[in-house]
Amino acid sequence: MVRPELFQSPELDENPLFSYTGGMKDEKTAAGENILVTGGAGYIGSHVVRDLGEQGYRPIVYDNLSSGRAEAVLCGELIRADIADSGLLCSVIRRYKIKSVMHFAAFIQVGESVSQPLKYYENNSFNCLRLLQCCLETGVENFIFSSTAAVYGLPDRVPVDEKAALLPINPYGSSKLVSEMMLRDTAAANPGFRYAALRYFNAVGADRLGRLGQDYSQPTHLLTLALKTALGQFPSLQVFGTDYQTADGTAIRDYIHVDDLASAHLLALEFLKKEKKSRVFNCGYGRGYSVLDVINAVKRVTGMDFKVELTGRRPGDPENLVADAGLLRDELGWTPRYHDLDEIIRTAWNWEKKLAAKHTP
Repeated sequence: MVRPELFQSPELDENPLFSYTGGMKDEKTAAGENILVTGGAGYIGSHVVRDLGEQGYRPIVYDNLSSGRAEAVLCGELIRADIADSGLLCSVIRRYKIKSVMHFAAFIQVGESVSQPLKYYENNSFNCLRLLQCCLETGVENFIFSSTAAVYGLPDRVPVDEKAALLPINPYGSSKLVSEMMLRDTAAANPGFRYAALRYFNAVGADRLGRLGQDYSQPTHLLTLALKTALGQFPSLQVFGTDYQTADGTAIRDYIHVDDLASAHLLALEFLKKEKKSRVFNCGYGRGYSVLDVINAVKRVTGMDFKVELTGRRPGDPENLVADAGLLRDELGWTPRYHDLDEIIRTAWNWEKKLAAKHTP
């Protein structure tokens, strides 16, 4: 893979600030349509970028690398910049003649959002506003938004469908809901603009060839923390809340493999181009696992035992979130491929072992 080269010129019309082409480039990819992918160097975004390249598109990744990794961008171009720079953002869209945008750039830690709510509204909501303004100014037609099941809060009924009440219980979910509302109203006022909001449940797993996976300096995902604990990187794994109204007292989540989630984005893009109408889709398997279910599966798959500490609930955590993803299947023809929990964990375990070997002196 060709390493990135940093250009000193700030004039985007002359040179991109930070660009390279990864090892997946071929004639088909180079000739394909440019797709702007904000946050495309992050966990989910990088898997979507990989798929875009494999399908003949040319991803233009716009990422400040605050949590993403340049080496995770396997194809297209990477522009190291912040969405808060509206002037540069609009210049990028014009330079590459962008008609379709995929927006992943966001903060995602529920606990942090409770303690620092304005940080989340500034980045997740206000920066989305900036991006939407640039999209309207430059004639972008299709917008795919990385949303979250956190917009549902404490649903009355599980599995949760897209018609459920939107009552988030933490600033993270609220900041995403604000963006969804802006998208809805923008599409209603501008007939040439449409969007798909994909409400993720819990994205897990890693690229099956070991090229991509979660690589955060401060991981918060249960599966990642469990695997790192199995590797001895943490002394124990904390379980937050054991008094929920569930079979074992721990919270239940719907875990979706990141490759299945990535495929939903490309199907959503095709839907917007063909149907020219906006939609909201839940992304999950419709089956929930408790925190202890996941921990026991990690121990089974890895063959490693580790210490688990049972602690109190965290603020902002719902009890049970499982998706009704029927609309995604029916309207987009989405068919999940990797819904076996042990197989999901195995892909993530292989990735974590690779990371550990990389950082071992």
